[in-house]
Amino acid sequence: MADQPTEPYIDFATHPDQYRHWRLAVEGRVATLAMDVQEDAPLSPGYELKLNSYDLGVDIELYDAVQRLRFEHPEVAAVIVSSAKPRVFCAGANIRMLAQASHPHKVNFCKFTNETRNGIEDATDHSGQAYLCAINGTASGGGYELALACDRIILVDDGSSAVSLPELPLLAVLPGTGGLTRLVDKRHVRRDHADFFCTTSEGIRGKRALEWKLIDDLAPRSRFDEIIHERAQAYVEQSDRPANAVGIALTPLPRTVEAGRMQYEHLAIEIDRSLNLATFVISGPQAPLPQTPEDIQAAGASFWPLALARELDDAILHLRFNEGEIGTWAFRSVGDPVQAAEADAILHRHAGHWLVREIVLYWKRTLKRLDVSARSLLAFIEPGSCFTGLLCELVLAADRSYMLDGILEEEGQADLPPASIQLSPFNFGPLPMVNGLTRLQSRFLGAIEDLERLQDHVGMPLDAGAAEELGLVTFIPDDIDWEDEVRLALEERASFSPDALTGLEASLRFAGAETLESKIFGRLSAWQNWIFQRPNAVGEEGALPLYGTGQKSHFDRRRV
Repeated sequence: MADQPTEPYIDFATHPDQYRHWRLAVEGRVATLAMDVQEDAPLSPGYELKLNSYDLGVDIELYDAVQRLRFEHPEVAAVIVSSAKPRVFCAGANIRMLAQASHPHKVNFCKFTNETRNGIEDATDHSGQAYLCAINGTASGGGYELALACDRIILVDDGSSAVSLPELPLLAVLPGTGGLTRLVDKRHVRRDHADFFCTTSEGIRGKRALEWKLIDDLAPRSRFDEIIHERAQAYVEQSDRPANAVGIALTPLPRTVEAGRMQYEHLAIEIDRSLNLATFVISGPQAPLPQTPEDIQAAGASFWPLALARELDDAILHLRFNEGEIGTWAFRSVGDPVQAAEADAILHRHAGHWLVREIVLYWKRTLKRLDVSARSLLAFIEPGSCFTGLLCELVLAADRSYMLDGILEEEGQADLPPASIQLSPFNFGPLPMVNGLTRLQSRFLGAIEDLERLQDHVGMPLDAGAAEELGLVTFIPDDIDWEDEVRLALEERASFSPDALTGLEASLRFAGAETLESKIFGRLSAWQNWIFQRPNAVGEEGALPLYGTGQKSHFDRRRV
């Protein structure tokens, strides 16, 4: 078997001053994100990013821009996604990049791309910051999928510009990642129309694109800019974002990465390669918390709930891309549960403030990113921990949780308060999973009485016995069994097939009816993993290795 390609270390930290592929401009209440991909600046050597095609480096900048628009520009109510290149919008994911990338990189790349598009949709739906897409030329493949993430699509009517998902007739690898689902679930394109659209290489332009709901507006080139800004102004007029508010700077995260350890201000990650284990140790608030929206804004990116959300987000991405063999993530916490509960209360009290709303929405997106990560998640609740409210979501997200019943008679441990967990209003609605349910609703699917009973315990510290009786934790070993139970759980997880575990976890985590998001990520986990490994895609005569050579792919015609 050929050696797997190795990707460079990937850092997700960037800033508009460092962008190479996007131009971000803000004029009053409207921002423009113009795609201007530098051909000679790929994330890895070996391919050129022609025709605004993209790789992970392009997407990292887009994700950063979406985040900064939400936090640094509260005045912005509409975002125009456009192209700075004449007569071309975006040619989609770079095929040569996909051809040389390892299988894990391809899958994680597509997952991150869709999470960023979900963030665009989340901003439109919940932040009053609507995205509209101005297609000035050809939008194909992932380029059209980016447009689909926007709330409105405007296509220039010049006789040649078109939208397309041409992977099937041109490449035969992926007929869209999230695009197929967005066509029928979001834009309500008829199935027969979508079938034709996805199997024609030249795409669809003009009046037919409008009639088939592939776009929302068709504009002559002479009025293209005028119509774009008319549509943007309509979003401005209906937005609830504060026109005169001042944003906060998303300052660089303090982070050190060493062999076997990552250290942030409120989060440390220890890696045990013998167990393929990463242990997240979360620190609760260490200083008095700001109490008013004005004080929260003054604290900015250092405000504990926001700082921790950013650290968790960065750590999840780092581990996904740079530590692919670390298959188990364990969560522990240290801190004062009273202070952690106070942070929840402050956020709940000021939920209507634009910045507090963005912080809570950021937690929602970060926890979703955790849920759809192909990793085993375990939580360990010990004396001195602070799994309260927001942090309790990590316990509820875990595939299995262990809570110590009593105290540990070890040096430095005996004086710590017994383990407890505490629910808050944030566990009952604001932080849904991709299936549209809270983690409690997913846990107690069909058990309405059990779920309602938990409402009576909001704000109450729950010891191990109470937490087990209410169904909030899996096991409650005492101090005699604790060490062995934890060790066996971690060793057992490390002994299983990672492929089987991924299938198990993805099936069990998202109970209930499907949503657009759960369909996208479920299919990314299942059929896309399969397609990317088939000889039809990556074999010697497969579509990716032969792309651009003039040779015709030889397909195994057997279907599953």
